[in-house]
Amino acid sequence: MEAAAIKTLRYLSVSEIQEHLNGVEYIIMAAPAPDNFKETPIHFTIFLNTSDNLPKDIQKAVFDKFLYEEGIKNPIEVMSQIMPVGFSEGVQETLMPMLLVKQEDMRSIPNAPMFVIDFLADSDNFSEAKDKSLTGWTYSYN
Repeated sequence: MEAAAIKTLRYLSVSEIQEHLNGVEYIIMAAPAPDNFKETPIHFTIFLNTSDNLPKDIQKAVFDKFLYEEGIKNPIEVMSQIMPVGFSEGVQETLMPMLLVKQEDMRSIPNAPMFVIDFLADSDNFSEAKDKSLTGWTYSYN
């Protein structure tokens, strides 16, 4: 059985994104990793609600805290930097964050800069992504 694609009904405008992120501390997204990464079956993206370029020691402290709190192990291919993030409205309860990496998406989809940590890893706390090949995300508010 193949998982259905997440349908986008519309993208938020830049002002709607700013309003939506009001009070959000971070968003964590878990998706199935490509099949060839057996030891690290989950693709994680952590969206921090800041556009500040965090110093390396702060980045490491934040990353280590996520690993510990979420039971995440064996992180590889870690990328952390400010990236454009769009948000789509669909049939799911919460708005889906979308890391924009293609130039055409950055131009065509309204977005806001956020500090993003993107990596592959393993965790028993994210069975939906690991065992059922589903993508999900959770918002944390201050």
